[in-house]
Amino acid sequence: MNESTSNQLNECDLDNSSETYQFDDTSCVVDEKFVPKVGMIFKKLEEAEKFYKHYSKLADFSTKIKNMTRDRDKIKNQLIVCTREGKWKFKISSILKTNPSAGLNCLARIYVHIMKDVGLWTISKVVLNHSHPCCPDQAKMLKQHRELSMFVRRTIKTHEEAEIRPRKTYQSLVAATGSHRELGFIEKDFKNYITRKVRNISKEDDAKEFGKYLVRMKEKNQNFFFELNLEGNYCIKHTFWADARSRAAFDYFGDMVSFDITYKQTESTASEVTSGFQQYDNCLASREQAEREFDAADFHSVIPCTTKSAIEAQFQQVYTHEKFREVQSQFTGKVKCIKRSMHSTLGFTTYEVIEQVFNSTFNKFAVTYDTVSRGVKCHCLLFESRGILCRHSLSVLSFERVDSVAPKYILERWSKNIKRRHTHIKSSQDKPILEPRSKRFDELVFRSQNICEFASKSEDLTRILHRAFDKVMAEMEEYQERSKEKSLLTHEEATLSNLNLLDSESSIQSRSTLYNAPDMNYPREDCTSFSFY
Repeated sequence: MNESTSNQLNECDLDNSSETYQFDDTSCVVDEKFVPKVGMIFKKLEEAEKFYKHYSKLADFSTKIKNMTRDRDKIKNQLIVCTREGKWKFKISSILKTNPSAGLNCLARIYVHIMKDVGLWTISKVVLNHSHPCCPDQAKMLKQHRELSMFVRRTIKTHEEAEIRPRKTYQSLVAATGSHRELGFIEKDFKNYITRKVRNISKEDDAKEFGKYLVRMKEKNQNFFFELNLEGNYCIKHTFWADARSRAAFDYFGDMVSFDITYKQTESTASEVTSGFQQYDNCLASREQAEREFDAADFHSVIPCTTKSAIEAQFQQVYTHEKFREVQSQFTGKVKCIKRSMHSTLGFTTYEVIEQVFNSTFNKFAVTYDTVSRGVKCHCLLFESRGILCRHSLSVLSFERVDSVAPKYILERWSKNIKRRHTHIKSSQDKPILEPRSKRFDELVFRSQNICEFASKSEDLTRILHRAFDKVMAEMEEYQERSKEKSLLTHEEATLSNLNLLDSESSIQSRSTLYNAPDMNYPREDCTSFSFY
């Protein structure tokens, strides 16, 4: 878009008339109410730009701002033309010039200027015809008319949070619509949106975004604790945080996770911190859901024993499915163990257990058995490191005809019969702050899913829903038109004193209507500032 703030328009451009430059193939059927006319009035310049842009989409061409005149920081007039206006002259040879050029001296345009006395904008010049053919099939491929719908933008955002690769997201959108032709945008637009809107976080903003994340968590749950220390230029020095669920789990298990991030000063790491904590949130949510699923499975089902050992049945009744499977692997592995007594002293017997690893490879382990307490200890130290008895110890217990192990070998942390406090606390998860329109869109989509699922059961139900959709859509359009009519302004409604001040030679019609351009822009994004004290 070429915007000039100093160039004045030629006198011919100020001629208040509609000129025609006929091209036989440019005829296009457009509803008369969407065709720009001399004398149309708009409250704002943006509304005039929207109106002409919408007309260009219907008439199969695209527009650009050719130039404008400013009075200090305020725009006085603006010329909007077809993008194929002008004939570019290149300083290099046409033989060396390989990039395509769109200029074809097209004269289609509108000229709008502000009426200072009433503060409104009016169209004072219109040229409708083009010097080139306009192809309806190609209009939606023009850059100006390619746009990502609200559904597509929300899908991209959701898939980014779920760490789904952009290529798969794009292919899913193609599959959902049936073909690339039905998308209304190309893959380049899709990638640009992700780069500029979704992942566009600078190095300075990265630490601020993390700080806002911690504050949001604290607002949602007062038991969320955090500490954040920053160095110069908003670099994270160190940080600590724990939500209510994590603190309760720590009281029970005594575990914690720490990690070190080297914050490299490269473009590729600009959003590592923020994206890292998005992944952290996703991990917490997945882990919490997995715990609920495992608890349900432990309560409603039983894993059968692989041996006839009473000790295995003892673990089966107490341990969770996940931990019991680890114990079972030791019971099945003890068949490869050969034991022999080495010596016995003061109630302690030492066994040498030989385990066959491969066909001709054997490992030897010393296992000590206490005949009084029925305690056992193996030099492989599997129980000390992972909390489960090894196959060498189990083979010795089996040889000593022990039918149950001491309580110290059944750790409470692996028990499925213990109700842990942290499982009743929901983890603190960050939810994106949505602008009002996006929030309304998500709520409508969520509520409509049940309706659509029910209607899809038969053709008759589907037809009923289609009729209801058509009726509701017509009602909403009627409401929108009534709302627009309330804001319509005609020259009769303007004060006579303001009208008398207008130029007597102005071509503005005596009964011009204030037009509201169709709302085709993306919603504005709310900007939030955050400061560290």
